[in-house]
Amino acid sequence: MHDDETTGDGLRERLSRQGEDALGKIAQDLLENPLVSSALSRAFEARERAGQAQEAAMGALNIPSAADLERLTRRVRSVAQRLEGIEDGVDRLDERVARQGQAGADERLAAIEERLTAIDGALSEVSRAVAALKPAGGTPPRKAPAKKPAARKPSA
Repeated sequence: MHDDETTGDGLRERLSRQGEDALGKIAQDLLENPLVSSALSRAFEARERAGQAQEAAMGALNIPSAADLERLTRRVRSVAQRLEGIEDGVDRLDERVARQGQAGADERLAAIEERLTAIDGALSEVSRAVAALKPAGGTPPRKAPAKKPAARKPSA
């Protein structure tokens, strides 16, 4: 039974090859025929003219052709890719600024804390100095009354 299958496959391949060869010869004979060749040539020319006429009519009606849509699609893809690149760049820049901003904020906080510590120390010294100036009775000394500015004479 195995031989029958192999023989069947071989026969099928041989018939297929012969059919392809016959079709190829017929197509070659048809293309060599001047009548068929000129008919095919006229058909292709007519197709080209019809396409040009369709494109001109669509252009006159301000309707984009398939070629116009294809060009537009390529340009939109190009712009989209450029925009993605810009977005990636902005994201990287934003991350860098955030890192630098955080480092700068940490430095500013440390400087503020240092300044507050210095102010706290100065206030403690002022408090001790004021406490040393108080009389034994606990009431602070009186201030001398402030002088009022002399009245001006109106100019004539």
